[in-house]
Amino acid sequence: MMLLWKQVLLVSVLEYFTECFDYKSFHGPKWRMEPSDLTVPAGLPEEEATLTCDAKGLPPPQYRWTLNGTLIDLRMDQRHVLSGGNLIIRNLDRNQDAGTYQCTAFNPYGAISSRRASLKFAYLSLKTQARSAVSVREGQGVVLLCGTPTYSGDLTFAWVFNEYPYFVQQDNRRFVSQETGNLYIAKVEPSDVGNYTCVVVNRITKDKVLSSPTPLVLRTDGAMGEYEPKIEVHFPDTVPAAKGSVVTLECFALGNPVPEITWRRANGVPFPSKVKMRNSNVVLEIPSFQQEDAGGYECVAENKMGKNTVRGRLAFHAKPQWVQTMRDTALSIDERLFWECKASGKPKPSYSWLKNGELLATESRIQIESGALMISAVNLSDVGMYQCVAENKHGLIYYSAQLVVLASPPDFSKNPLRALLKAKAGSVVILECKPQAFPQAVTVWKKGKDPIQSNDRITLFPDGTLRITNVTKMDGGSYTCLARNQFGTTSTTGRLLVTDPTRIAQGPVDMEIIVGESIVLPCQVACDPALDVSFSWAFNGQPLNRQDRHYEHVGGSLSGDLMIRNIQLSHAGKYICIVDTDVESLSAVAILIVKGPPGPPDSVTVEEITDSTAQLSWRPGRDNGSPITSYIIQAKTAFTVGWQAVDTVPEVIDGNTLTATVVDLNPWVEYEFRVLARNSVGIGEPSPTSLKTRTEDAVPDVAPANVGGGGGSKSELVVTWEPVPEELQNGDGFGYIIAFRPLGSVTWTHVVTSAPGLSRYVYHNESIPPFSPFNVKVGTFNTKGQGPFSPVTTVFSAEEEPGGVPERVWARSISASEIEVNWQAPPPTPERVLGYEVVYWEDDTKPETMGKVRISANHNSVIIGGLKGFSQYFLTVSAFNTAGTGPLSSSINATTKKSPPGQPPLNVEWNLIGSKLTVHWDPVVAMEMESEVTGYQVSYRRHRHKEINTVTTNLTSVELSLPGDDDYVIQVRALSDGGEGTPTELISIHKLSMSVRGSRAWRPNPIPPFLLFITAFSTIKPTLWESV
Repeated sequence: MMLLWKQVLLVSVLEYFTECFDYKSFHGPKWRMEPSDLTVPAGLPEEEATLTCDAKGLPPPQYRWTLNGTLIDLRMDQRHVLSGGNLIIRNLDRNQDAGTYQCTAFNPYGAISSRRASLKFAYLSLKTQARSAVSVREGQGVVLLCGTPTYSGDLTFAWVFNEYPYFVQQDNRRFVSQETGNLYIAKVEPSDVGNYTCVVVNRITKDKVLSSPTPLVLRTDGAMGEYEPKIEVHFPDTVPAAKGSVVTLECFALGNPVPEITWRRANGVPFPSKVKMRNSNVVLEIPSFQQEDAGGYECVAENKMGKNTVRGRLAFHAKPQWVQTMRDTALSIDERLFWECKASGKPKPSYSWLKNGELLATESRIQIESGALMISAVNLSDVGMYQCVAENKHGLIYYSAQLVVLASPPDFSKNPLRALLKAKAGSVVILECKPQAFPQAVTVWKKGKDPIQSNDRITLFPDGTLRITNVTKMDGGSYTCLARNQFGTTSTTGRLLVTDPTRIAQGPVDMEIIVGESIVLPCQVACDPALDVSFSWAFNGQPLNRQDRHYEHVGGSLSGDLMIRNIQLSHAGKYICIVDTDVESLSAVAILIVKGPPGPPDSVTVEEITDSTAQLSWRPGRDNGSPITSYIIQAKTAFTVGWQAVDTVPEVIDGNTLTATVVDLNPWVEYEFRVLARNSVGIGEPSPTSLKTRTEDAVPDVAPANVGGGGGSKSELVVTWEPVPEELQNGDGFGYIIAFRPLGSVTWTHVVTSAPGLSRYVYHNESIPPFSPFNVKVGTFNTKGQGPFSPVTTVFSAEEEPGGVPERVWARSISASEIEVNWQAPPPTPERVLGYEVVYWEDDTKPETMGKVRISANHNSVIIGGLKGFSQYFLTVSAFNTAGTGPLSSSINATTKKSPPGQPPLNVEWNLIGSKLTVHWDPVVAMEMESEVTGYQVSYRRHRHKEINTVTTNLTSVELSLPGDDDYVIQVRALSDGGEGTPTELISIHKLSMSVRGSRAWRPNPIPPFLLFITAFSTIKPTLWESV
């Protein structure tokens, strides 16, 4: 009897294939996540376990679970709940819930089974009872037994010595086996005496149990003598090892002296680097175990008394892994299905097949042979989900695929004939008749109403394709393809239009052009008016970059001309105009040669160098379409600004010459060189720079310039000069020779200095009279020899400071910021007086207020400006010359006047009648710390002129005569002992043919319409007046 879900599946599939051909829109279940083995702690009823199961499919799959092959009835068992596809088990029961679980996902198109997953419960218990003491001699080996726990889950073992938490520390003498749990002591020492307790921990539950303490005591009948190793811990003769697992082998021996443990492979092959030795070589660990790790292993325990060996074999095994799988397959009804799956594994896997989660058996149409499934003629009952199962004793794996069986009448909806097909006369036309039909349809062609038969130009292919060669306009017309299979008949119709051939009337031609010019490459066609024409261009085999702003397509509907603006070298190459119509594609080719300045020369090398010449060689760059006519050489040093052209031999370097000598170089200077090429188009880019090369050294050939001197202190002769630039020193060890002699003397005194940057030399001698003339010259030298001297010049020795004190010093304040100081020359003395220095300050306690002013000796007074208003200043005067200042005069003091009024005149009014201007203003009242007003100053000038006229008055009005028909600008300010006050803003006076009145208040009021009021914003300072 067929299950209900199977009946639903078959009916749904039949309905689906009769209504929809897009079989990829729905699919059976595919695993996204399958359950995995799970271990949970036992004895925790409030805990729950979740086994995961998730599949995709359309419609979304449903799920069912089995435990040990029995279906779990979720309706009757409240402890089992589905969440999506996940199985949640509540109130866990070790007796009921432990076992093997399997999930099945199903929808109307099939069912698949998951891999099997085990649910285990971890627990731990250990019977404890009092233990007798273990008595051993010193030097004897001993084994302390942990006992046999009852457990499920992974365990770890440790031993406590005397009391918790003092654990036995493992070394080459003591070892805790994780296989047996026992404690092994290779050689007992007195410090080992005590109580030992075995500690067992379950890694899953974290439960811990302790054995009863085992006392270890020493016997009193003497120590144990030395003896050969006895291996107490070793691995079995055969150890099964799974692929990819971590394999651990233990080996420990008792003995006196303590044995050393070594490992080796039976075949003598060295251990790979992944193998690790732990706990003094007692534990051998092999991570990620592979086939090549299998074989014999030996443990050797050795001391001076002998050695012992144990042997064992690691046997490789692997659960199945897929090597070859099948794919989802859609077949037409009655077609043959062949699926094959292969898996690796050791031992070799066996295979079985499932359909919709149930074992598939061999029958007349279905053959199963190892991993191969064959169905001779599929029908709708074969639709569903299939799984290949590979299994050996170490595991079982599944792989699923869906089989869809297609059955439908012919349908042209996805591949109809084109409504209009255009073809060029003389070409080959291919009409495809490819309906979607399962099974494949039989096709018949008609032109109009007449069936088409094969002939020398017409071919009918078995797959329904119609080919017409050397087509003519007579072949044009309506074509119909009829398709038929056992489920129905349908047809598709299209029209064939035969057109005249297209030709390129004017195509591009080969051209030569200069960089920077613009051209048009023509591409024009003549074609049948029924055709649509499009143009495209290719450059050097690649589609033209339409983003390049140099290119522009121009022309009408039958023209695809290409304009290239501002051509560059990169635009040289092969251009192809491609003409595409509905029926054909044509092309025309042109080669464009672009000429430009030469490319940069290469490999500039200094072949030979002297103190003033350098022989260069180079390799030519590209000529860019025009032969190189000449080369230019440039040089650069640390002392030049940028690159400079240099003189060469030959003077003109022609395009065939690749070597030249640079002349007139400075000795002992590092040079870089580069070469530029020239052709008929211009000068190209420079070559890469040569390596820095230094010219050879030479004797200096330049003398210091601007030799002079003078000044200094008493009994000194100061000589100064302009240092010779580094690029003219011609070598190492550069210095100066200073030569001097008294005027009229014959003998020179020479002084040598090796400081190339020195520009001043001071000669001190008490016998030098003040201000005496000397002949002076300065020469140069370096390690190659002595260079020239400068011309002889006269320099005076230092003079003495003036000895006299200025007399009759007095000062007066002339404004709020100025003090005038006066004096008389000091009595005559032998020393020169070049001028006078006035030192002033506000307060002895404020040195930052000190200032000084110097003036030449022909003056006996000076005005000091920039002072603070209404402040007392102290002043002294002294004479000075090149030796310094003389004695100071007695200090005097003067107080600056109060500051001038800060407020400008207010309410300025003016009246202009003809050329007579009358100006009125309010008087200015000085503030307490301002100087009293002594009068007023009115300044005026013509508009756009620089000449300023002023009128001073002690009244608050003034009459001015303004000749000429011109505009004027006036300004008014107060006068005081402290100086000029703040002026009014500029007032513009426009001369008209009639009387005009105006006013200028500090805050302007509304102006009556009959008054003309014009302002310009500035000050009365001349520099600002000029900008008006």
